[in-house]
Amino acid sequence: MKNIRDTAMNPSGFVVLGDHVPGIVQEIRYYSTYNFIGERIDGYEEPCALMTIEAARALKAVSSELFVQGYRLKVFDAYRPVCAVKQFVLWGLEDQDIRMKPYFYPQLEKQELFIKGYIAARSSHSRGSAIDLTLFNMQTGKEVDMGSPFDLFSPVSHPDCKDITQEQYENRMILRSAMIRGGFEPIDCEWWHFMLADEPYPDTYFEFPVSSSYLKK
Repeated sequence: MKNIRDTAMNPSGFVVLGDHVPGIVQEIRYYSTYNFIGERIDGYEEPCALMTIEAARALKAVSSELFVQGYRLKVFDAYRPVCAVKQFVLWGLEDQDIRMKPYFYPQLEKQELFIKGYIAARSSHSRGSAIDLTLFNMQTGKEVDMGSPFDLFSPVSHPDCKDITQEQYENRMILRSAMIRGGFEPIDCEWWHFMLADEPYPDTYFEFPVSSSYLKK
């Protein structure tokens, strides 16, 4: 019988999202240096999105619905290994570096990011069925204007914020409604974050790296 550690390193229930959702756009922020820490995050060995098979299937249905409306999905983050979350926590507690503050948390101190729920010590992303995403307009070839950028930790990023234009709010609701119909649940502080309601691994936080090659081992 496998122990918890063995299970957490087992990627057999995961897939490469791009192989299951045709036309999906990917900008994996934590593989790049353009994120709230300012450097590539631990565990991100490849700029690709991984998810559980169940979440990928549900997202494919969402993508098909939105494609008819003229949109593609654009993903910023999906599965996030435990080591990445640990890096977030250590950065918040010990690291004095605030170089990315003007871009991602201009109104908050680092410690407030945890207090206000923007960053968690244990992330649903590590269970493999959470995703951060937006809409990509196929006609304009650009991201849809949601009123705030991904990972802007601010009240303006709350899905129900009214300090944005009506069009920006409606754009958020297009994404939110499609995701909910597809079986995903939103959260109250980030318009881009959704979690598969019937997640297959509700108690397991995975540790294997973000790498398509790791899935093939």
